[in-house]
Amino acid sequence: MCAALGPQLQDARETLFFVQNRLFRAGYDISTMPQEGKVPTALQEDDTKRLEREIDKLQADLPPLQHFVLPGGCPVAAQLQYARTVARRAERRVVALAPELDVNPEVVRFINRLSDLLFVMARHVNQTLGGDEQPVDWLV
Repeated sequence: MCAALGPQLQDARETLFFVQNRLFRAGYDISTMPQEGKVPTALQEDDTKRLEREIDKLQADLPPLQHFVLPGGCPVAAQLQYARTVARRAERRVVALAPELDVNPEVVRFINRLSDLLFVMARHVNQTLGGDEQPVDWLV
Protein backbone atom coordinates (compact mmCIF):
# COMPACT_ATOMS: atom_id res chain seq x y z
CA MET A 1 0.00 0.00 0.00
CA CYS A 2 2.75 2.41 0.94
CA ALA A 3 4.69 1.80 -2.27
CA ALA A 4 1.53 2.46 -4.31
CA LEU A 5 0.81 5.84 -2.74
CA GLY A 6 2.34 7.73 -5.60
CA PRO A 7 4.87 10.46 -6.15
CA GLN A 8 5.08 11.39 -2.46
CA LEU A 9 7.18 8.28 -1.90
CA GLN A 10 9.09 8.17 -5.18
CA ASP A 11 12.47 8.15 -3.39
CA ALA A 12 11.33 5.39 -1.02
CA ARG A 13 9.74 3.06 -3.58
CA GLU A 14 12.93 1.07 -4.22
CA THR A 15 13.35 0.49 -0.49
CA LEU A 16 9.69 -0.48 -0.09
CA PHE A 17 9.93 -2.97 -2.98
CA PHE A 18 13.07 -4.41 -1.39
CA VAL A 19 11.14 -4.78 1.89
CA GLN A 20 8.25 -6.51 0.15
CA ASN A 21 10.59 -9.01 -1.46
CA ARG A 22 12.38 -9.72 1.81
CA LEU A 23 9.06 -10.22 3.60
CA PHE A 24 8.37 -13.04 1.14
CA ARG A 25 11.72 -14.53 2.13
CA ALA A 26 10.79 -14.15 5.80
CA GLY A 27 7.52 -15.96 5.08
CA TYR A 28 9.48 -18.76 3.47
CA ASP A 29 11.77 -19.03 6.49
CA ILE A 30 8.80 -19.19 8.85
CA SER A 31 6.68 -21.62 6.85
CA THR A 32 9.36 -24.07 5.71
CA MET A 33 10.23 -26.93 8.02
CA PRO A 34 13.92 -27.42 8.80
CA GLN A 35 15.54 -30.08 6.64
CA GLU A 36 18.41 -32.20 7.87
CA GLY A 37 18.47 -30.12 11.06
CA LYS A 38 19.05 -26.85 9.19
CA VAL A 39 16.73 -23.90 9.68
CA PRO A 40 15.76 -22.14 6.42
CA THR A 41 17.73 -18.91 6.02
CA ALA A 42 16.40 -17.14 2.95
CA LEU A 43 16.54 -13.87 4.89
CA GLN A 44 20.13 -12.81 5.58
CA GLU A 45 21.95 -10.42 7.91
CA ASP A 46 22.78 -8.18 4.93
CA ASP A 47 19.03 -7.65 4.42
CA THR A 48 18.68 -6.26 7.93
CA LYS A 49 21.81 -4.16 7.52
CA ARG A 50 20.30 -2.55 4.44
CA LEU A 51 17.31 -1.46 6.54
CA GLU A 52 19.70 0.01 9.10
CA ARG A 53 21.53 1.97 6.40
CA GLU A 54 18.20 3.36 5.14
CA ILE A 55 17.23 4.36 8.69
CA ASP A 56 20.56 6.16 9.18
CA LYS A 57 20.23 7.95 5.83
CA LEU A 58 16.71 9.20 6.57
CA GLN A 59 17.44 10.15 10.17
CA ALA A 60 20.35 12.33 9.07
CA ASP A 61 17.80 14.78 7.63
CA LEU A 62 15.46 14.75 10.65
CA PRO A 63 15.53 16.80 13.82
CA PRO A 64 16.06 14.66 16.93
CA LEU A 65 12.88 13.48 18.62
CA GLN A 66 12.11 15.44 21.76
CA HIS A 67 8.92 13.56 22.62
CA PHE A 68 6.71 10.69 21.54
CA VAL A 69 4.58 11.59 18.53
CA LEU A 70 1.10 10.53 17.57
CA PRO A 71 0.75 8.64 14.29
CA GLY A 72 -0.56 10.88 11.57
CA GLY A 73 0.45 14.01 9.79
CA CYS A 74 -0.09 13.74 6.06
CA PRO A 75 -1.97 10.70 4.67
CA VAL A 76 1.18 9.01 3.33
CA ALA A 77 2.89 9.27 6.71
CA ALA A 78 -0.23 7.94 8.43
CA GLN A 79 -0.18 4.89 6.13
CA LEU A 80 3.49 4.31 6.94
CA GLN A 81 2.64 4.49 10.65
CA TYR A 82 -0.12 1.96 10.10
CA ALA A 83 2.36 -0.35 8.34
CA ARG A 84 4.70 0.12 11.32
CA THR A 85 2.05 -1.15 13.73
CA VAL A 86 1.44 -4.18 11.51
CA ALA A 87 5.19 -4.89 11.50
CA ARG A 88 5.26 -4.70 15.32
CA ARG A 89 2.35 -7.12 15.52
CA ALA A 90 4.15 -9.51 13.15
CA GLU A 91 7.27 -9.25 15.29
CA ARG A 92 5.37 -10.22 18.44
CA ARG A 93 3.84 -13.20 16.66
CA VAL A 94 7.15 -14.44 15.30
CA VAL A 95 8.78 -14.09 18.73
CA ALA A 96 5.91 -16.10 20.25
CA LEU A 97 6.29 -18.74 17.52
CA ALA A 98 10.05 -19.11 17.82
CA PRO A 99 10.08 -21.41 20.89
CA GLU A 100 7.73 -23.85 19.15
CA LEU A 101 9.50 -23.96 15.78
CA ASP A 102 13.03 -23.36 14.65
CA VAL A 103 12.83 -19.89 13.10
CA ASN A 104 15.64 -18.04 11.38
CA PRO A 105 16.62 -15.45 14.05
CA GLU A 106 17.25 -12.93 11.28
CA VAL A 107 13.50 -12.81 10.66
CA VAL A 108 12.92 -11.30 14.11
CA ARG A 109 15.76 -8.80 13.68
CA PHE A 110 14.55 -7.80 10.21
CA ILE A 111 10.96 -7.22 11.29
CA ASN A 112 12.13 -5.26 14.33
CA ARG A 113 14.24 -2.97 12.17
CA LEU A 114 11.46 -2.76 9.58
CA SER A 115 9.11 -1.17 12.07
CA ASP A 116 11.83 1.34 12.95
CA LEU A 117 12.38 2.09 9.26
CA LEU A 118 8.67 2.69 8.69
CA PHE A 119 8.55 5.07 11.67
CA VAL A 120 11.52 7.06 10.35
CA MET A 121 10.04 7.06 6.84
CA ALA A 122 6.80 8.48 8.24
CA ARG A 123 8.69 11.25 10.01
CA HIS A 124 10.69 11.98 6.86
CA VAL A 125 7.55 12.12 4.70
CA ASN A 126 5.89 14.47 7.18
CA GLN A 127 8.90 16.75 7.11
CA THR A 128 9.06 16.67 3.30
CA LEU A 129 5.34 17.17 2.69
CA GLY A 130 4.65 19.57 5.56
CA GLY A 131 2.77 17.14 7.78
CA ASP A 132 2.92 17.97 11.44
CA GLU A 133 4.05 15.76 14.29
CA GLN A 134 1.72 16.03 17.22
CA PRO A 135 3.30 15.22 20.58
CA VAL A 136 1.64 12.74 22.88
CA ASP A 137 -0.26 14.56 25.66
CA TRP A 138 0.93 12.81 28.81
CA LEU A 139 -1.30 14.82 31.14
CA VAL A 140 -3.81 12.42 32.66
